[in-house]
Amino acid sequence: MDIRAIESRYASGVYPKRDLVLVRGEGVYVWDEEGRCYLDATGGQGVALLGHNPPAVRAALQEQMDRLMICPEIFYNDRRAQLLEALQSILPGGRAWRIFLCNSGAEAVEAAIKFARWRTGRAEIIAARRAFHGRTMGALSATWNPTYRQPFEPLVPGFRHIPFNDIAALEVAVGPQTAAVILEPVQGEGGVWPADPAFLRAAREQCDHHGALLIFDEVQTGFGRTGRWFAAEHYGVLPDLIAMGKGMAGGFPIGATAFPADWGPLPAGAHGSTFGGNPMACVAALAVIETLHRERLIERAARLGALFQDRLHRIRSPLVREIRGLGLMVGVALRARATPILRRLMAEGVLALPAGPDVIRFLPPLIIEPEHLEQIAAALERALAEAPALVPQMEGGEG
Repeated sequence: MDIRAIESRYASGVYPKRDLVLVRGEGVYVWDEEGRCYLDATGGQGVALLGHNPPAVRAALQEQMDRLMICPEIFYNDRRAQLLEALQSILPGGRAWRIFLCNSGAEAVEAAIKFARWRTGRAEIIAARRAFHGRTMGALSATWNPTYRQPFEPLVPGFRHIPFNDIAALEVAVGPQTAAVILEPVQGEGGVWPADPAFLRAAREQCDHHGALLIFDEVQTGFGRTGRWFAAEHYGVLPDLIAMGKGMAGGFPIGATAFPADWGPLPAGAHGSTFGGNPMACVAALAVIETLHRERLIERAARLGALFQDRLHRIRSPLVREIRGLGLMVGVALRARATPILRRLMAEGVLALPAGPDVIRFLPPLIIEPEHLEQIAAALERALAEAPALVPQMEGGEG
């Protein structure tokens, strides 16, 4: 079977393909059709928090498959109730929360935008430049990159973008017309840019002053990726709504939006999802939460992330502009295009992601070992050393 030919003929074409057919995964490794092994520092685009085919998630799914695979939220369900309690126990701030369950991070962002407009009776949403919140129409309206936006305009009205970490611009933008400010505590797709703590504090203050709501998009940063359950905890800033997804169920599709319990339940029929809160997704997420607790992987992510950044800082290459990130969400900003370096890394047996045109992004599973991080850093060091003639060179780096 010519896998490449079949996908090229029938698939939508919206995904740029790397010339690699992956057929198996276990732990931090994946294998191609010819049996070659790769260290996966993409983490399935940040999804594989526990690595590929994690035993706890696999066992939970197999057991639940024999019991009940689907149960829409018009009925109560034991696994859903257990997940809601587990989420309440880890969400930040010691606050009581209500939680809407869906199927992806983009859906979680859509729900947060809708809930903010419902709660405030206002329409305006303030987002940040470089932000990426998803590709559905509402989430895309909050996303910054014109390449993603322009083919689908006009988008949802009422969205404005300000420079990330610019307090003065924030103070001018937020007003009595603002329903919400939506921010990533660490911008992922936009280049792995951690927020300035003062900027997030200012966002909280401006929202409180004008009666607006603060939304944190923790789709990529949640569930231990940055060395805390949620990146908000690094900053001591409590948002009003939290969008979650990606690694929440260790590879099984799920998303969630949390909002304060004292709002009370939303009106029946105000939103919904056919598959949201299904028992299979719920048990997978429960297995992830339990494993993160039991194996202390979040504390480990903080420790290994610092170790990894220290190792990357020791790379002596004129192509490296900056190392930045939190926990095991790390970006290497280059003075050159990232794509040729990503290809060289793949040839070295390491898979990584871009984050804009000039940033290499590493989102390895939280089960990664120090020797794996050394393998990644050494492969990057060799790739940079072997690429003296990369063109075009890039200046700036803000994107």
